[in-house]
Amino acid sequence: MTVSIVVPLFNEEDNVETLHERLTEVLDGNALEYEIIYVDDGSDDRTLPLLEEIQKKSRNILVLSLRRNFGQTAAFAAGFDFARGEIVVTMDGDLQNDPHDIPRLLEVIREYDLVSGWRKRRKDPFITRRLPSMMANWLISRVTGVRLHDYGCSLKAYRRDVVKNLRLYGEMHRFIPAVASWYGVRIAEIETTHHPRLRGKSKYGISRTLKVLLDLVTVKFLQSFSTKPMQFFGPIGVLFGFAGCGISLYLSAAKILKGVDIGGRPLLLLGVLLIIVGVQFVGMGLLGEMLVRVYHESQKKPIYAIKKVIGAGR
Repeated sequence: MTVSIVVPLFNEEDNVETLHERLTEVLDGNALEYEIIYVDDGSDDRTLPLLEEIQKKSRNILVLSLRRNFGQTAAFAAGFDFARGEIVVTMDGDLQNDPHDIPRLLEVIREYDLVSGWRKRRKDPFITRRLPSMMANWLISRVTGVRLHDYGCSLKAYRRDVVKNLRLYGEMHRFIPAVASWYGVRIAEIETTHHPRLRGKSKYGISRTLKVLLDLVTVKFLQSFSTKPMQFFGPIGVLFGFAGCGISLYLSAAKILKGVDIGGRPLLLLGVLLIIVGVQFVGMGLLGEMLVRVYHESQKKPIYAIKKVIGAGR
């Protein structure tokens, strides 16, 4: 297989057949060797039966039916596990992504490891969809250092070795470029066509904003401190500890030299609290270091990523 197309679907019975027709028209028209992996994410409508009918008519169609609705991240992860193509392309199943952009993604990825779509002329409501997305994209780009206009666009192309090294959890599919940047991948972004949703109900909403912010904290931590947690917790603990010790020494000097009553002063409680919090932060750093070593050594997880090996017999 040259190209694997991964499409997660949840209650998209109105769009499945049209989506498949458009996909095969583009892929066959460009003479591509391909497989299409449809991941039914626990739909409770006719999405799965329609996919089963489609699969019966073609040998290069794979349908994965998840036992319940695990979410888009899990659906992408399942598709990645079963993908056999040298290039893996992901897209939404609501007909808002345009299959005609796939050849352009494949052309650009010849020189990159990951190509992300940019819905520059997005056809979604401004207040509930586009504005929160613009704010999130700006924040994610600043925090992670991977500058993209549209993290939320599902239309992306990856080299096989990129997706096979990814481990996705929570709602982290939107952060794949940032997570993959740890491996030193080359990332490009191209404008893609975006259509308004005509049928079915959107699964996205402003309620996801909090989840995005929490996952961003996780991604930043993994990106910068996944193999060195002490460097994150240690400085905070030392700062709090020194501040607490300084306050305690000041109060002790005031008590001994001037006879000041310090028993009822809030500053005393603050000093003791800072010392305790500082010790806890250093302790969390030590525990983190132990967990990192157990994780990497027990499962033989590398702390590096090789792009290529030149030379034989090594």
